[in-house]
Amino acid sequence: MTYREIKPTGFLNHFIQSFWEYNSTETVEHTIIPDGYFDLIAEYENDSLQLVKLTGVWTSPIAVSIPESTRIFAVRFKLLAAEYLFQQEIKSILNTSKELPLSFWNIDSYQTDDFEKFASDITNQLQNAISHLKEIDNRKLKLFDLIYGNHNLSVTGLSENIHWSSRQINRYFNQQFGCSLKTFLNVVRCNSSYELISGGNLSPTDDYFDQAHFIKEIKKHTGTTPGELFKNENDRFLQLSTKS
Repeated sequence: MTYREIKPTGFLNHFIQSFWEYNSTETVEHTIIPDGYFDLIAEYENDSLQLVKLTGVWTSPIAVSIPESTRIFAVRFKLLAAEYLFQQEIKSILNTSKELPLSFWNIDSYQTDDFEKFASDITNQLQNAISHLKEIDNRKLKLFDLIYGNHNLSVTGLSENIHWSSRQINRYFNQQFGCSLKTFLNVVRCNSSYELISGGNLSPTDDYFDQAHFIKEIKKHTGTTPGELFKNENDRFLQLSTKS
């Protein structure tokens, strides 16, 4: 298995976490665990594009089987991208995905050695799309900057920081993404722990009350304990493998 990322720059950082490429020469079984993002995924088998799909937000783990000779090009999006880049809700695909045409964003024009071109072309396309947006709600920009950047904030703390009622934020989350703000904050908090866990640090950060709370929350969203995540036998947990 090989994996690499290209990070976006500039204003696009508000919408994209990374472009990523995955390659497997043998059939592998992975468990995908919640990370606080959603993905556009293009799957190639034997150098032929087979599938383009959009995932929703994950709040629970899912098992996936990846056939041999598979290469994946993907874009990992922050939640704000659903409203402003895709201009649609993704609550209908919470914890699942939907297929898109192979020609979506001209993905069928790329070969399996075109990852840099894939990332560059989509960057240019999305930057152009953003420049033509009439208005982006500054409260939402600040909301997601705080969510992804400060894992200690509560629903109340976020509400006070951006002067937007917690009831309205929760309505926005449920209507747009299919989960409550509190659930999503817990997912992002777990994701912030994965890198430490992959390095063997199984102690809770300040994001958790104590060890018991840490284990409970990690197990709730990943289906297993921090210790099992650290072992990560056979690269079962893909996100842990990419952080180690």
